Amino acid sequence: MKKIKQNKSWIITIVAIIFTFTILVISLYSNSVTVKVNQLNLRTGPAVTYKVKEKVTRGTRLQVIDRKDNWIKVISNNRTIGWVASWLVTNGKIKDVSKLSEATIVIDPGHGGSDSGALSTTGLKEKTYTLQVATKVANLLREKGANVIMTRDTDKTVSLAKRPAIAMNNSANAFISFHFDSSDEANVASGFTCYYYHKGQSLQLAKTINDSMDNLSLANRGVEFGDFLVIRDTSVPSILIEGGYINDDNDIKKIKSADYQNQYAEDVVDGLSRYFATQQQ
Repeated sequence: MKKIKQNKSWIITIVAIIFTFTILVISLYSNSVTVKVNQLNLRTGPAVTYKVKEKVTRGTRLQVIDRKDNWIKVISNNRTIGWVASWLVTNGKIKDVSKLSEATIVIDPGHGGSDSGALSTTGLKEKTYTLQVATKVANLLREKGANVIMTRDTDKTVSLAKRPAIAMNNSANAFISFHFDSSDEANVASGFTCYYYHKGQSLQLAKTINDSMDNLSLANRGVEFGDFLVIRDTSVPSILIEGGYINDDNDIKKIKSADYQNQYAEDVVDGLSRYFATQQQ
């Protein structure tokens, strides 16, 4: 009888061990991800500005141990701990990871809702075209793998203070606000301008994107300091672009056209790519 009890005790112990091990395996598997991009960067911290520890190849299973700011802390190959961009890990559409694809970028279509913005000589509203251009930029950035957040993607009212707050709350690497200028008198001013408020990274971002816009069909008015709340009240590298004068009859023809908008969007994305490529780590 004593031997039978001992055997039962061993059986119960073994079953308990197997059950615990099974639960552990299931738990580890459910908290893991499989890399679907080529050469995913494993960084020392949760941002594109941290150094790369190693490259993780497609098909590698990563054990997730923490999350922060849309990045996940993982164990790679059961030995190396680091951070990877969560939105890239399982994005099978992106072949190769770049600094741009690892960036979080907030796109701000100016005005919206009850705030129409400036008007053309025929009553066309600025808010319409800021959303059109910003959406094109966002779509191009997403195609390249970037984590894009828009302050609005419909015709709705968003307070000025909330726009930079969205960038800071999401630990964005860049914030771009899209607008179209207006002069006191119609048909006396033309061209686009890139504004910054803070020197350092914001000024560098403005210069890099402005240089990429030289092939637009409107005059480049250059980079200027601008005391605008959306780029002033923030710690994120931020710029505001006036993409032409809406109350200039020649400019509005460009602003409305798909060709101009497409080129504008491509140039901004190219500028962002160049900006992130030059960031030191």
